[in-house]
Formats: sequence, C-alpha cells, structure tokens
Amino acid sequence: MAADARQAKDALLKALLPDVPFDGWTVAAMGKAAERAGLDATQVADLFPAGPRDAVAWFSRWADRETLTALETLELPKMKVRERIATAVRTRLAILAPHREAVRRSLALLAAPQNLVLGARLLYGTVDALWYAAGDTATDFNFYTKRGLLAGVYAATTLYWLDDRSAEQVETTAFLDRRLAEVMAIPRVTERLKVWAGRLPDPFLLARLARRR
Repeated sequence: MAADARQAKDALLKALLPDVPFDGWTVAAMGKAAERAGLDATQVADLFPAGPRDAVAWFSRWADRETLTALETLELPKMKVRERIATAVRTRLAILAPHREAVRRSLALLAAPQNLVLGARLLYGTVDALWYAAGDTATDFNFYTKRGLLAGVYAATTLYWLDDRSAEQVETTAFLDRRLAEVMAIPRVTERLKVWAGRLPDPFLLARLARRR
C-alpha cells in the first residue's frame, strides 16, 4: 500500500474514532470525519470501498501496527514466552484504551452474520502479530495451534476488559494471566496423550492424530 494511502486512512480513522461511541461505525460518521480530515467523498470511497466494514478492519490493523511499534521498545527477548505474550496482549489493550467504546461498537458490527469471516480474519491477524512480536518461529502444526489458543485467550480477555473498571485494569491483567496459565498447560497434556496414544494399535484414529500434532 502506498504511504499516501496509509496516511490518509490513518487520518480518517483518527478523525472518526471520537464519533464512533455516539454515531457508531456508519457512513454518516465517516462523512463527518472525512470533512475534518480534509477528504472528499470520492477519496473516502477509494480508501474504504466497503464503508464501515473497511473502517473497522483498518482500526484493527492500525492497532496491530501500533502494538508492534510499542513492543519494539521493550526487551521482550529477555522475557519468558508466557510473559512476552501477556505483555503483547496488555500493550494492545493499552493502545485501545482511549477507544474502548469504539472497540465495543466494532465487535458488535463484526458479530453480524455477514461480517463473521472478516472478524475471524482480523482476529487471526492480531494473534499472528502478537506471536510474531513474541519471537515465534514455528513452521509446523504448532504455528496454527499457538494462534488458535491465543485467539481464544485474546477474544475472552477483550470482552472482559470492555467492562473492567478496576484501577489500571488490574482485574483484566489477572484474568489474562489465568487464561494464559490454562492454555500453557495444554501442551503438557498433549504430550501425555501422545505417549498414551503411541501405545495403541496403529489403526486407531487417536494415534494418527497424536502423531500429527
């Protein structure tokens, strides 16, 4: 994407975000934001041809970019993997904190049946970015397992965070830590299953699945 287009999209997004809690992710809200950003209707149509859907998608990808930029300033390699992931999730939520209601509205839009695929794609993009920042180099089946597990953790944590009114979101941090502890235990359970499954006769499905993990 050309730098000019990215800058224009970012400018429109930043002009739009303050209105989203009141007007939602709507064409009307985008029109008002475009005026403030100095863009005309033709430019907006070129930048976001699918209208609010594209604006929500850009919001998510903007947050991913901002998260990666913020994480580059931290010494993640010195942390354990679990701490890296927790830090990455907390960093993204901190970036989104000024736009909590916009996040809530975006989730409502993505929950519509026609937008479920887009929502899944954006969630995958986010967890992929978080694992990338954490230094993940997996190329086998673990690549997808890690992202699938983190997708569940991130989605649940985001929903919890939306209604967390504790000081500095300490309750969200505790919730995230509990969820990560649960998913980090899964590989150990899987290894035990592999040992058990390996003792079964070869035709059994469990043995085949265990070897594929």
